[in-house]
Amino acid sequence: MGEVQLCTTNCALKELESLAKDLYGAKLILQRFQIRKCKHMKDPLPASECLLSMLGETNPHNYFIATQDQELTTALKKIPGVPLLYIILNTMVLDKPSERSLKHVEAVQLGELVSPSQQLSIQSLKEKEGLSKDNNDKRGKKRKRKSSNPNPLSCLKKKKKLMPKQPKKTDGEKKKRKRNKKRRPAGGEEATVAVSSNPTTA
Repeated sequence: MGEVQLCTTNCALKELESLAKDLYGAKLILQRFQIRKCKHMKDPLPASECLLSMLGETNPHNYFIATQDQELTTALKKIPGVPLLYIILNTMVLDKPSERSLKHVEAVQLGELVSPSQQLSIQSLKEKEGLSKDNNDKRGKKRKRKSSNPNPLSCLKKKKKLMPKQPKKTDGEKKKRKRNKKRRPAGGEEATVAVSSNPTTA
């Protein structure tokens, strides 16, 4: 939570000076507070009107208002986000949020409403992160590639793969001949075949 500062306006001090001496103690207490500059330095307004003008429509400076004035209280409840303080039996009491404030909170949660101060903070965060409109326009545009020469590595001819040479067979490594076994006849005797080198004609 941030630092709390007690403050008043010049119009409120002028109003206390114009009233009777019974409020002299209240004037001494009020003079200790920080005095906020209002737009009515030359022509002071009643304190209630001055406070309403300081709040505006949305209370951008997050003021709390402490007052016993009923008319001012009803007017303040029409402005969203204004906490009210008042005194009951020497005790400071914080009033419950007004209906206008509750509706405002619901609208903000649903994303229907964004206060001007929030808009400024969102815009500053976007600029820090580089998400502003100017940067989005720059990102949207595609860069044109410059025409350049082809890659020299892609222009090289592919080398033919050399097949591995098989070693030549030497004389010592000759193929082995297969031996065919002669079949024996059924009788068990060996059959002889005579082949004459000089055949005779019958």
